[in-house]
Amino acid sequence: MSRARTAIRVVGVAALVVVAAVLPHFISDYHALEWATVGTYFIALLGLNVLTGYSGQISLGHGAFMAVGGYTSAILMAHHGVRDLWTIPLAGLVAGGAGLLFGLPALRLSGLYLALATFAIAVAFPALVKKFEHFTGGSTGLILNLPKAPGGIHLSSNDWLYYLSWGIGGVLLALGALLARSRVGRSFRAIRDSEVAAASSGVSPALYKTLAFGVSAFYAGIAGSLVAIETAYVNPQTFPITLSLLLLVGVAVGGLGSLVGCIFGAALIEFLPIYAQNISKQAPSVIQGLILIGVMLILPGGVAGLGRLLENRAFRP
Repeated sequence: MSRARTAIRVVGVAALVVVAAVLPHFISDYHALEWATVGTYFIALLGLNVLTGYSGQISLGHGAFMAVGGYTSAILMAHHGVRDLWTIPLAGLVAGGAGLLFGLPALRLSGLYLALATFAIAVAFPALVKKFEHFTGGSTGLILNLPKAPGGIHLSSNDWLYYLSWGIGGVLLALGALLARSRVGRSFRAIRDSEVAAASSGVSPALYKTLAFGVSAFYAGIAGSLVAIETAYVNPQTFPITLSLLLLVGVAVGGLGSLVGCIFGAALIEFLPIYAQNISKQAPSVIQGLILIGVMLILPGGVAGLGRLLENRAFRP
């Protein structure tokens, strides 16, 4: 039974990889850019799922860590002429370091208080950007070179961005799956279920909660860097406060603790505002809210919860 379930999951993941590989051949150049953005959100949700889904820490400031990564890439490209690809890992490391630094004082907070503290970061970040406008461009922002595929790769810029975002997303998905099955991942889940029990088993809540913030922020920094590269422009509005809220919604829709489910959450973040605008140009926010309420009522455990339910019914003796 266990082998059959594993085989089905492997086949499902393989099917998603095949679809991702051939999709640009069946969609327009514009839609390729849309799905590149979905891949970027997917990476951010992977990181947030490590923090919220695995270690149980709620963050409403993940958009700020994306902004750290985005501005790191933008500053390196605009002021120092660094090739866009080289800025991606650097952006992840800078954002990861910021996550570790925030994780230390956040150890004294939990639940709603931690969520409010992280939300304060998202609120304060635009003011910091404007204060150091010599580096960040302030409200005007920074204009970057349009992305293009490296020499020898004959792809349109949007197709290149698609394969870049989903290629990085695939690698980070694999790393996230390995992390979930490692001792670190088991420690995250132990802390999520009960800090007292985890501590009595030799797990250090302080160490692993801080590490979860660092890993999560690293993923967010990578995603933010890709946002900067895809848009070729960054300013405070590139990473609005609402982005942090949407990311948490995306994790919930995909399913807490489900890495593959993040794909569905990322697609929702990208396409829900577009379709809500098409349905009602006067009140798109109302339509978005109603759709989200309906989704959570129908899928209280997210898409991953529905998948587990179907799987259990299929293998019920």
